[in-house]
Amino acid sequence: MHTFSLRAKDIEKKWYLIDAKGLILGRLAAIVAQILNGKHKAVYSPHLDAGDRVIIVNAGHVALTGNKLKQKQYYWHTNYPGGIKSRSAKDILQGRFPERVVEKAVERMMKKACPLRRQRIRGLFVYAGPENPHTAQCPKILDIGLWNRKNLCKHEGV
Repeated sequence: MHTFSLRAKDIEKKWYLIDAKGLILGRLAAIVAQILNGKHKAVYSPHLDAGDRVIIVNAGHVALTGNKLKQKQYYWHTNYPGGIKSRSAKDILQGRFPERVVEKAVERMMKKACPLRRQRIRGLFVYAGPENPHTAQCPKILDIGLWNRKNLCKHEGV
């Protein structure tokens, strides 16, 4: 009996479409990171990028629980002395690029010391609105809200 070892030519990439409207941000990011890493497959190998591609639409309508909308801060530095800047999650979601909140959440859910991290993150496509240009890939629709009732926000207006 031989041990199965996945090779790069045996990898089949699938496309998934997720509608983020009303979904909890952290739960969405954890599920998407698992799909991008390929850990949902039986043939997972940490040394190969066996993960699938994920398209997220309506990223501007993602929900944050508790007071995170006002209190969660995103920091960056301008490389000048005293140049630390910050913005709240509410400002970013109401701003020009609301999809960046979802991108950062998924990126931070992935393992940091992995050499394949950037390659796996390239499989994530996030759009603020309902339209996406990936219809030719025939993505399979994943309804994460039906998987667990905790994945959906209880409040309609969020």
